[in-house]
Amino acid sequence: MSGRNNDVPTSAMKELLAVINALIAPDGCPWDQEQTPESLCDYLAEETFELIEGIRAGDSKEAMEELGDVMFILLFMSILYEKDGAHTLADSLRHSAAKMVRRHPHVFADKNFKDIDELWENWERTKREENKGTDKKHVFDSLPKGLPPLLKSYRINSKAARNKFTWQSDTDVEVQLKEEWQEWQDAMAANDQDASEKEFGDYLFTLVELGRRKGIKANAALDFANQKFLGRFGKMEELAEKRGLVLSDMNLDEMNTLWDEVKTEDQA
Repeated sequence: MSGRNNDVPTSAMKELLAVINALIAPDGCPWDQEQTPESLCDYLAEETFELIEGIRAGDSKEAMEELGDVMFILLFMSILYEKDGAHTLADSLRHSAAKMVRRHPHVFADKNFKDIDELWENWERTKREENKGTDKKHVFDSLPKGLPPLLKSYRINSKAARNKFTWQSDTDVEVQLKEEWQEWQDAMAANDQDASEKEFGDYLFTLVELGRRKGIKANAALDFANQKFLGRFGKMEELAEKRGLVLSDMNLDEMNTLWDEVKTEDQA
């Protein structure tokens, strides 16, 4: 940003590194001294989700705080690896920079792509070259096993498409979606719980792909829907309380009346 000292990020990172080194020093914090990269993984996941929540809520102050917390965990991990003689923070940063340069020849070299599809083809080809001689020999070997299922479904469809294994048109996906819906209906009509669950999964998987083609990330879209529901339900509870009502004592029609009031207010 204009008016900011370009050295501020470097200076601030040194401050945070100094704090971490103090925490794990012999006279530091007993809890921090016991941590390992493995023990910090759950904290990294938690802080990352909190960051995502702040970003999607449009809360820049919360995003600022959580970015710092995520960076704290990442730097903490890097220091622990360095202490074990594995690698340094500089190693990680330089490795990432070099990788991004290789994968963006249209920015850092004279390569030109006719469209985004050709760009992604080059990206996947570059990744295959990078992974030669490693255990990541196949398309999905680099897919994190711990990804939440909805996010993993999006990434699977995305990577498959980059490798030209997908439906030829959106219409083809829509046809497949209708077929999956019917197969789910048939399984439920047959009262086959196991088949119903599997067919429902197939339907969701295909729906995620259709959304991807339309520029919609299923995980983010569902998160927005969750937050919208929770927000409206909370307002419904507040409205009921103001009127001396208790939701648990109300029937569905009465609750729907309150819900419609809240929904109308949200859309105004």
